[in-house]
Amino acid sequence: MNAQPAQLLDTRGRPLRDLRISVTDRCNFRCLYCMPKTVFGRDYPFLPRQELLSFEEITRIARLFVAQGVTKVRLTGGEPLLRHRVEQLIEMLAAIPGLELTLTTNGSILAKKAQTLKDAGLHRVTVSLDALDDATFRRMNDVDFPVAQVLEGIEAAGKVGLAPVKINMVVKRGTNDEAIVPLAEHFRGSGHIVRFIEFMDVGSSNDWKMDEVLPSRDVIRRIDAVFPLEAIDPNYSGEVAQRWRYKDGAGEIGVISSVTRAFCSTCTRLRLSTEGKLYTCLFADHGHDLRALVRGGSTDQEISDRIGAIWRTRDDRYSEIRTAETAARRKIEMSYIGG
Repeated sequence: MNAQPAQLLDTRGRPLRDLRISVTDRCNFRCLYCMPKTVFGRDYPFLPRQELLSFEEITRIARLFVAQGVTKVRLTGGEPLLRHRVEQLIEMLAAIPGLELTLTTNGSILAKKAQTLKDAGLHRVTVSLDALDDATFRRMNDVDFPVAQVLEGIEAAGKVGLAPVKINMVVKRGTNDEAIVPLAEHFRGSGHIVRFIEFMDVGSSNDWKMDEVLPSRDVIRRIDAVFPLEAIDPNYSGEVAQRWRYKDGAGEIGVISSVTRAFCSTCTRLRLSTEGKLYTCLFADHGHDLRALVRGGSTDQEISDRIGAIWRTRDDRYSEIRTAETAARRKIEMSYIGG
């Protein structure tokens, strides 16, 4: 019997458990907090295809991460469903034993893809949905996309078994915070889980301001006033969302509070960008090039050693030390390394 590898810990004693893989830097939305048109316009130079990791390269890297202790892979983007034949990649990754495989999407083409994704081996989806009101939703995605099609995608995902669907709402004070209670009400009793995310200073393009952050405690207060809530324990150590359930048994919600209640101390994530750079934090300003190793003929052991060295020296705690100065510095865009 092969011996299990020693647990990989960073400088703060955090284990490596989660890998987020961005499969494309392209998206068909231009959400204000992620890919605003002022930066990501018609002439924006997205990565050429040959720069992207191939499905074979992604699968090889994922296998090496699983050998290092990763148990969950989430496919992100950009919008991952825009990657041509992404179902083939899911099928390849799903063949890795012991791996939970999930995907985050804007839901725009999820209704068409849900059954194929499930058949390929995907376990669950998370859908970004920033409002139920159509006018607000169109304003947030900034491409005049109707909310009804996203709701159809969520319904389709639930029907084929990609459930429970997690619905992520980025809350921006003064822009869409009036959508909090209606969104919670819509999904009460559905079996799906809405998570409300504080507007964060990710990247350098979203014009982040602290006064546009609505603290998660205020989100809970608003919902609790209409639908009484009680706090519940996390599902596992390192879960980023604080969980709350409705006292009448109609399900649960979550809040993700990176700005007002940092969870750096339990973060177990690495992020692999579209063209193979490894980032140790969502707020990082530089990455580590794995593609050069993969395409340069390095052995699996050499790549694994590099991954181990990166994690063991990791000391990130951005949200614990966030200031106006750090928020203003240039960081990698969320569309490039996934949320």
